[in-house]
Amino acid sequence: MPLSNRTAWPREPNALALKRSELERQGRDIVDLTVSNPTEVGLSPAGVSLPAVDVYAPDPRGLPSAREAVARHLGCEAEQVILCASTSEAYAWLLKLLCDAGDEVAVPAPCYPLLDHLAQLESVKLKRYPLRYDGRWNVDEVPARPRAIVAVSPGNPTGTYLTRDEASALAAQAPLIADEVFADPRRSVLRMKLDGLVFSLGGLSKTAGLPQLKLAWIAVNGPPEVFERLELIADTYLSVSSPVQRAAPALLSTGFPARVEGRCAQNRAVLKAALPAEWTLLDAEGGWSAVVRVPQHPGEEERCLALLERGVAVHPGFFYDFPSGAHLVLSLLPEPRVFLEGVTRATAR
Repeated sequence: MPLSNRTAWPREPNALALKRSELERQGRDIVDLTVSNPTEVGLSPAGVSLPAVDVYAPDPRGLPSAREAVARHLGCEAEQVILCASTSEAYAWLLKLLCDAGDEVAVPAPCYPLLDHLAQLESVKLKRYPLRYDGRWNVDEVPARPRAIVAVSPGNPTGTYLTRDEASALAAQAPLIADEVFADPRRSVLRMKLDGLVFSLGGLSKTAGLPQLKLAWIAVNGPPEVFERLELIADTYLSVSSPVQRAAPALLSTGFPARVEGRCAQNRAVLKAALPAEWTLLDAEGGWSAVVRVPQHPGEEERCLALLERGVAVHPGFFYDFPSGAHLVLSLLPEPRVFLEGVTRATAR
């Protein structure tokens, strides 16, 4: 069949997925310490309803009331905000805006692997720039002359925020796409008043714990032509529903950030207390994940397979392109009782 090479991805399940499926077919109980969906762990706002909108009157940039609510949350002007359905869509729009086919975009490593698929769909190439850990994750050398630079702040899964010096240096080289879905808005690149073209991405999925309500945003520090081009892209898709935009002011005021921060802090303390001496919990400033450095032997995949046999699922570091060492990545979202059981299984002698 004449299908595009852009979607010719390997579709075979990896060894960890196969092992987990096998164990679940056997009726084995698996504690999932990879869960990243707040609606599955009792953190999302309950009983959310959306207003009826009988007349469809779309605005390509997003309804003014919704953009004003997002701007208040971010501490910027509503004129800087353009709404979309998800941060994945925001990435796709920005790659369309900034790149031609074959251009290179610099992305951090380690990082969540979503960007590989998005880049292939937009026919651009990714170049990794390493993050170096010395008590925090620091930006190392960025590839020369990328068309755009992606930074995730705080990192996923590293949990480290960009410093102002790092953000300034990145924005001086190329347009900076700052994925700030996990960020405290008080630490956004928008407040750094950087020179250069800067985009900040966020959305209800992480800000309000409502991934089922498709609303995200791009906040821009840049010249008018950028907004005009983005508006045309947005007008081509008109992907955001009117009801969720009408509800945005209320949805951004549910208190979710405090709940998730408390949950993550509690679980992180439990994990730190339980770790064997040869395992190290790496420091983090934010995000929903914990990164644990483990001995190189027997290898990340082998260790994760062995943990599945013990009845606990975690992610290996190679899922996220850690540049060196051996790591496990655990979600801090599970209910504390469940998280404790998973950590107990994972660290048992």
